[in-house]
Amino acid sequence: AGPAATPEGSASVRRTLSGILQSVSTNVFGPGDGYIPAGADLTEAHLNGALRSVWETTGAKPDLIVCGGGQKRRINTVIQPSQRFGMHSETLKNLVSVYESDFGVCRVVLSRFVPSDTVLFLDSSRVAVVPLIGRSFQYKPLAVTGDYVSGEVLGEYTLEVRGEASHAVLSGLTV
Repeated sequence: AGPAATPEGSASVRRTLSGILQSVSTNVFGPGDGYIPAGADLTEAHLNGALRSVWETTGAKPDLIVCGGGQKRRINTVIQPSQRFGMHSETLKNLVSVYESDFGVCRVVLSRFVPSDTVLFLDSSRVAVVPLIGRSFQYKPLAVTGDYVSGEVLGEYTLEVRGEASHAVLSGLTV
């Protein structure tokens, strides 16, 4: 979800800021857009289409693919046609944790916070968790009562997305 109507918050409402999905506006794709195939079932052609689009738009090479469980399972099926098993193999491994294409090498990361019909393509060098100005973690002492000393740890952090066009969002996929 995006930021609240009053993102600065109040005494009873927490502060909110935009997340990655709300921060990316240049490279937002659905099935059939640009180099993305029309089918809604995620395939290797969808991955390559999104990576190619980002590369052609900005020259950036995303190095991180983030998705939910259903889309991760579909990415794993990319390797099925080329799988080979040894004669005495007792372990079946159907897993893609790094995807290498003509447009770069990407780690594939599973996240429960990405919508089930969406895949994110991120340049990890342009995404960071940073403190708000003057709000990095700090200890603040509170009232002292006799030998009882109390305090609190304060800090406010946010997501910093630089080079917005270096990232992409592919949504509208089959869940």
